[in-house]
Amino acid sequence: IVYQNHKQIFRHMSGYSNLENKVKISGNELYNMWSASKVITCAAALTLYEKGLFSLSDPLYEYMPEFKKMYRKKLLSDKTEELVPVEKDITILNLFTMTAGFTYNINTPYIKDARQKSNNRCPTREIARAIASSPLIFEPGTHWNYSLCHDVLGALIEVVSGMRFADYAEKAIFGPLEMNSSTYKTPAESEMHRMATQYSYRKDLGRFITTNNSCGYKLGPDYDSGGAGVVSSASDYIKFADAMANGGIGINGEKILNPSTINLMKKNALDEICLSEFSQYYLQGYGYGLGVRTLMDPKRAGSKGCAGEFGWNGAAGAIVIIDPENELSVFYAQHMLDGDEKYMFSNLRDTVYDCIKS
Repeated sequence: IVYQNHKQIFRHMSGYSNLENKVKISGNELYNMWSASKVITCAAALTLYEKGLFSLSDPLYEYMPEFKKMYRKKLLSDKTEELVPVEKDITILNLFTMTAGFTYNINTPYIKDARQKSNNRCPTREIARAIASSPLIFEPGTHWNYSLCHDVLGALIEVVSGMRFADYAEKAIFGPLEMNSSTYKTPAESEMHRMATQYSYRKDLGRFITTNNSCGYKLGPDYDSGGAGVVSSASDYIKFADAMANGGIGINGEKILNPSTINLMKKNALDEICLSEFSQYYLQGYGYGLGVRTLMDPKRAGSKGCAGEFGWNGAAGAIVIIDPENELSVFYAQHMLDGDEKYMFSNLRDTVYDCIKS
């Protein structure tokens, strides 16, 4: 789906929501957004930032005391490791920018223990405490590493808002934009028939196989994963992307963020060291803002777009492109893991820009 200035200018769908039963796609399907959830999580957190309820430079421990005394791994001369106290506190900015020193390991002994103690319900706040128990892999702010930062950001939203994260997202984002099919919770049983079958491409087999239709980072019914928890439809997600491309104002006239906040979100926030590490992870020519890739150098990126285009992708194939300069938003959905998302993204991006410029 492609929107420009609140108007749909293109939509195309093809294939099946369930190949085995030959159920053709209707456009009403629900998808696991996986990491495309991150853009919404960061936008939700920024609504609290706009209200002055935290500053980006604030130490995280002021809101979540378990992050007060953190340790990191230090490599010794004999190539063994020891734990040493960190010299810098984790800041809220570090959560947005993936520079806190966390990993993406959801199978640590601490998380396993929290799951067991909660009877696998996994309240968001308890999992954040478990994340705080693991040592950091570097001094906060010194490196970039894709991690559980935005899951912790979801827990911070709970602390600051006084609400369950999923409920705050409904209040601040989904409700105002009339995204009635979107949630961080498990969809209602009456809606589960809309879930497109989720597949995974197996390169070793040369074909795709069905999965269990879930996201592995949704740890339990009480866990609202800021990094991967959203279930949504293509028709819903484009409403969010369109609002972000139009100064935070949705197609229905409701405002979720100020233009200045969106400009802050899409500005590269990484120093040279962190930017080089992000570039190795992602595409050349892009930086990383407050939870989003941001196009810094179109020529280096080989992009036909313009500087300031931002967004993110999801592991099952969701692609979000937001371009405030052209009031342009693009959302693409498939439901297949290991589907060469970076290849899909760059080709989709350039095709859209070719069309709007022709």
